[in-house]
Amino acid sequence: MASIVSADQLKRVVEIPFPPRRIVSLVPSQTELLFDLGLEDSVAGVTRFCIHPKDKIAQKVKVGGTKQFDFEKIAQLQPDLIIGNKEENYEEGIAELQRQFPVWMSDVNTLEDAFAMIKEVGRITGTEKKAEEVIQQIFFDTNDSAKTVSVAYFIWRKPYMAAAGNTFINEMLMHFGAYNVLSKLTRYPEIDPAMLSELNPDFIFLSSEPYAFKEIHFEEFQSFSPKSKIVLVDGEMFSWYGSRLRLANNYFRALKSRLRG
Repeated sequence: MASIVSADQLKRVVEIPFPPRRIVSLVPSQTELLFDLGLEDSVAGVTRFCIHPKDKIAQKVKVGGTKQFDFEKIAQLQPDLIIGNKEENYEEGIAELQRQFPVWMSDVNTLEDAFAMIKEVGRITGTEKKAEEVIQQIFFDTNDSAKTVSVAYFIWRKPYMAAAGNTFINEMLMHFGAYNVLSKLTRYPEIDPAMLSELNPDFIFLSSEPYAFKEIHFEEFQSFSPKSKIVLVDGEMFSWYGSRLRLANNYFRALKSRLRG
C-alpha cells in the first residue's frame, strides 16, 4: 500500500498509509472536519465528546474520552491513522498509541495554525481540494467600527479558570473585536475573584464548554465584578478550530449586536 509522509504540528515525522481508510479522531473539532472533508466512510472511531455532525456521529464507535482512551477498542479498529491534539489529549495516552499506529498531532493556538492543520489533514487524507474550500469559507469582519470591548472569558468554575494568552480562544476574542484582560497571562490560569474585580472587564463571557455555564451562575460572577455585564457564549465558536470556524463570523456578528442592544 502506498504511504505519505507528514510533519505534524509537533514537528514529528509520521508515515501514513495513503489514502487512510480507518481513521480514529480523538478531537471533537477535528472529527467534524473529517466529515466535512467527505471522509464519513473512513472515520472508524471517535471520542464520546465528538458531537458533530449530530446526524452521523452516533453511528461511529466511541473510543473513550479525549483524556482517557479505550485502547482495546482502538486496537480492534486497527486504524491506519489517528488524529489528536496536544492540548486536548493526554501525553501518556498518545505515546502509547504512537507505539502501535500512525498518530498525527495538531497544536493550534492561532488562526494560521488552524488553517495549516486543515490543509495538512486534507493532504494526508487525499482531500486537499475540499480542505482548501473549507479554508476559503472562513473569514472574519475587519471593518467593524465599534469600539473594542474588554472581556474575561471563563472556561471553568471552582476553581475559576479563564482563557489567557497563547490560546486559540484568545485569538478568537481578537477576531471578535475584544481585548482579553488576561492576555498577558498564559494559557488557562486560575483566577481569584479579587483579581477579576480589579481587572473590571466590560464583559465576562461564560462559555458553554468545557464547563457548561448557565444563567444561574450570573449572580455569582456579578458579585466578583459588579460593573461587568455577564454573557453566556457558545464555546464551540471560540474554541473549535476545524470546519466549524465557517460559522463563527455570523455568530460573532449576532453576539456583537446583542451586546450593543
